[in-house]
Amino acid sequence: MPRSSASLLDSRPHAVDPQLDRVLRRAVVLGALAVLLIPAARGHSDWLGWMPLWLLGMPLVAWWALHRFPLPARPRRRSRLQARRRVGPQARRRPVAAGLARAA
Repeated sequence: MPRSSASLLDSRPHAVDPQLDRVLRRAVVLGALAVLLIPAARGHSDWLGWMPLWLLGMPLVAWWALHRFPLPARPRRRSRLQARRRVGPQARRRPVAAGLARAA
């Protein structure tokens, strides 16, 4: 049975596998230590490419995905619609001069 879009966007808390969370946390810490302490880990490999991506970036993205991509909350001042609204009255059309109306 297909799930509705409302259930996909449900904001209920979900259970995170604690073992996978622990493994990814350790991978992030070990990758960060490797990039900081080992100069070769900051370089480029012919087989893997840019090493900090694989040692730090990919474990961070996997850890973020495990927690369903939460974004940091930011303070909202005004909505876009409120920001675009003008305070004054609505603009009025100018009357067109008789000579300009015939030329067009």
